[in-house]
Amino acid sequence: MSELVLGTLNMGNHEKFAPLGSLDLDAGRRLIDIALDAGVNMIDTADMYSYGAAEEIVGAAVKNRRDDVLIATKARFPTGDGANDAGSSRYHLTRSVEASLRRLGTDHIDLFYLHQ
Repeated sequence: MSELVLGTLNMGNHEKFAPLGSLDLDAGRRLIDIALDAGVNMIDTADMYSYGAAEEIVGAAVKNRRDDVLIATKARFPTGDGANDAGSSRYHLTRSVEASLRRLGTDHIDLFYLHQ
């Protein structure tokens, strides 16, 4: 694993996250390409970053290089308004992992952890 990890809080363009950054797919792909070309091989994201848009950008950007990249994602914060859309229950975490896998377009997550 590389000493540096690329964070993706600034990817996606949901209005709530815009003050933190709003990289679209093309800009996100460029940033990820630069990081990977510089030797960074781990990308950190979360299901709640721009309500999943960051994971979608990461998935699209690494689609042809998935075996060369470690992907970390996390869950616990709200991703919706429902009673089961937040927290660390088995139900919520299972749904979060399944949704992250779909958005990332992959069959595995290398590191999954809970927001504090």
